[in-house]
Amino acid sequence: MSDQHTLLPTSLVGSYAQPDWLIDREKLGKRFPPRVRAKELWRIDTKWLDEAQNDATIVAIRDQERAGLDIITDGEIRRESYSNRFATALEGVDIDNPGTALDRSGHPNPVPRVVGKIRRTRQVEVDDANFLRANTDRRTKITVPGPFTMAQQAQNDFYASDREMALDYAAAINEEIRDLFAAGIDIVQIDEPYMQARSEKAREYGIEALNRALDGIEGETAVHICFGYAAIIHERPEGYSFLPEFTGSPVKHISIETAQSKLDCKVLENLPGKGIILGVLDLSDPEVETAETVAERIRRALPYVDAARITVAPDCGLKYLPRATAFGKMKAMADGAAIVRAELAR
Repeated sequence: MSDQHTLLPTSLVGSYAQPDWLIDREKLGKRFPPRVRAKELWRIDTKWLDEAQNDATIVAIRDQERAGLDIITDGEIRRESYSNRFATALEGVDIDNPGTALDRSGHPNPVPRVVGKIRRTRQVEVDDANFLRANTDRRTKITVPGPFTMAQQAQNDFYASDREMALDYAAAINEEIRDLFAAGIDIVQIDEPYMQARSEKAREYGIEALNRALDGIEGETAVHICFGYAAIIHERPEGYSFLPEFTGSPVKHISIETAQSKLDCKVLENLPGKGIILGVLDLSDPEVETAETVAERIRRALPYVDAARITVAPDCGLKYLPRATAFGKMKAMADGAAIVRAELAR
């Protein structure tokens, strides 16, 4: 995901901290990420919600620009979670009578109940993409939930197999990605955290579904795979259980976390030819990192992957952080990347 003019470009994974005046952050933080719609989280009357979300999105864009980020997202400000807005906009899903599935924490959570063939009947995030593109002159990125993850976050009451369901999710995502690139977005990222959480099932059909989502796509793509939000999932394994498998996909960049897990960056050697979106912010730590701490986390990767293939990012989304903390960490990330960039230019 290298920026056209900058070594070690910086970007969010996707989400930024939403304002307290927009969403009830206390309620948000006390529950698992919603898989079905959770409209009760919004503080603004529906009559004014679109305008309020637009205003908050502009704040998120300007914060990213002030911090010095090279690639800008919309902060996922209009979303209750990274996946539910898209997953509940598809035909074949009964949104009035949710099902149940185990979250990656092992707890049951209300999820979309699939009762018919999954189809995308309308654009879901294209208006968001147009708004982002109209409000920044920097490179842009939009995220969409991945087909394997959405299949794991659904109750299947229609398909003969979850694989078949995931492939139809992938077809819907493929249509959305095409429209996002047509809207002028520079990078589309597919979020697939459940490939790590349920690696055995992911090996059965995860890459097949991802490849279907990317079929015929020529734009710059990324996939995000992580250990879960630090605010929700507190324990971290020593390494990834699903990572080298991405060499079998045409996706251009792999987004991984290395900060909280203190990941041995030697694993990056297993992804030759892929761009690496390097997570360097520990979102479990309420303290804002110094720029030098971030720089050292970037340096840990350089023996194993060329700097020209690295984009610098947080471990995961900043959604659950206090706004001041989110901005401080984001600024430290940009400043840390600048330190290493200067060192490499000598």
